[in-house]
Amino acid sequence: MKRLGVNIDHVATVRNARGEKHPDPYYAALQSIKMGADSVTIHLREDRRHINDKDAKKICGLKKVLVNLEISMNDNIVNNALKIKPNYICIVPENRKEITTEGGLDLLKHKKKLKKIIKKFKKANIRTSLFINPSIKDIELSKELNVDCIEIHTGKLSNLVKSKKNFKNELSRIKKSSILASKLNIEVHAGHGLDYKTTKILTKINTIQEFNIGHFIIGESIFLGLSKVIKNFKKIIKN
Repeated sequence: MKRLGVNIDHVATVRNARGEKHPDPYYAALQSIKMGADSVTIHLREDRRHINDKDAKKICGLKKVLVNLEISMNDNIVNNALKIKPNYICIVPENRKEITTEGGLDLLKHKKKLKKIIKKFKKANIRTSLFINPSIKDIELSKELNVDCIEIHTGKLSNLVKSKKNFKNELSRIKKSSILASKLNIEVHAGHGLDYKTTKILTKINTIQEFNIGHFIIGESIFLGLSKVIKNFKKIIKN
């Protein structure tokens, strides 16, 4: 059964625009699950541009909500994550001036540090994922790092589909990476830039088990409502 994770970072973005308490990401987490999401994702960035420490602690403390906490390799953030102890961790690259995550982790460059971090989360019984580009080499490195899951960066595919350009090569890269990961007993997730069309394309890859979608869901909810958009995605990934 394919799963849907809803990223609620941009609920916090809207709240922070006024510096007040509404809309509340904590409430968004509860409602997302109530409306059919399998989990929620939050990214505790080093610059705290949306989700803050208080949000992360409260949301990860919810007993009936499975929470995927995205973090960088920053030592303080890693230590915070170990204290918060979410259900899941996804380690992502993070650049100070980026508008959004621009690609997957450089696993070769950070191999030694990642190995230490993953070991800490494994010891704490936290399912750990790496956010990577669709690359055979990165899948092999992920296996060496003894990670539970990988989340494939689908931003390039999404941009190609949206601009009506040929996306076959990128889709092939994602498919080959997913198949290899599955053969190596690594659970496969997909995320970044996904909308209805790109998600539907990716559901044809049977080895992808989880879709994590945020910006499009929150944006589309302005027009249709959160419940309707979550139901639309659940319908897509079940087909």
